[in-house]
Amino acid sequence: MPTTRLKTLLGDYPNTRALRRGELTSTRVTFDFADVPQVASAFKRTVRNLEFDVSELAIVTYLMAKAHGKPYVLLPAVVLGRFQHPFIVYNSARGGLRPGDLNGKRVGIRSYSVTTSMWLRGILANDFGVNINSVRWVTFEEPHVAEFKDPPSVERAPADRDLQKMLLDGEVDAAVLRDPKLEDPRLKRLIPDPEQAARDWHQRNRAIQINHMVVVRDSLSKSDPDAVREVYRLLREAKRRAPAPAAGELDMTPFGLEANRRNLEVAIDYVYQQRLIPKRVTVDELFDDVTRKLD
Repeated sequence: MPTTRLKTLLGDYPNTRALRRGELTSTRVTFDFADVPQVASAFKRTVRNLEFDVSELAIVTYLMAKAHGKPYVLLPAVVLGRFQHPFIVYNSARGGLRPGDLNGKRVGIRSYSVTTSMWLRGILANDFGVNINSVRWVTFEEPHVAEFKDPPSVERAPADRDLQKMLLDGEVDAAVLRDPKLEDPRLKRLIPDPEQAARDWHQRNRAIQINHMVVVRDSLSKSDPDAVREVYRLLREAKRRAPAPAAGELDMTPFGLEANRRNLEVAIDYVYQQRLIPKRVTVDELFDDVTRKLD
């Protein structure tokens, strides 16, 4: 069969590196990789411009895009997963702060619908009893999915402001930062012992916290299912060539529908609880007859 050329958005991680760097090739498909400095910066191009045949996508962005009829179907392939507990911090110079103290406070986040913030809101609500609707969420970016409107509890920070500086200046009480390294000694993690908290969360929920998965254009899945199967095979092979998790560590990039069913169930629960999607969907609705059978 002729080679299918696919316009592709995919980050360069240990588990994708063999594919991104051309060490893995196929006679069935070739990839035209988008050149972007940070893959998340191009998610709007996927869900607004429908630019890519194959795209890495944040799970929240995909669930919201699916709710608004965007023509993509999920592959059961996680390319980025992590527990989010370390990423919310506060300024200890202004006094102590515990997760349960956030009711009525101001919290700075990149965007209301960003996946890290979604997971942390779910953790705060479900594990620490925070009324997330009482929190004032100060954001810097609009949602990836244009049809979604931020709730009334969200305000936009001035365009010239920096999130960490706002936290240190006392303009917000806590903040979700991209970098979990705390180089400023005033910054402390809001969730005590976040590594243990993550282990406890995993044990209670029997899940990992997915960040990014891979989607394909649904028309490609209908017209050329073998190409979709080959994309998945190559992604799986690229992961196989990456270092395996150390003994006793979780696999944070699982493949296969059943391996991800519980992970997706919890993500859907949190996204629906936070009204990022208008109705609850089932895990199977995220896949089609081709991608549902991939393993």
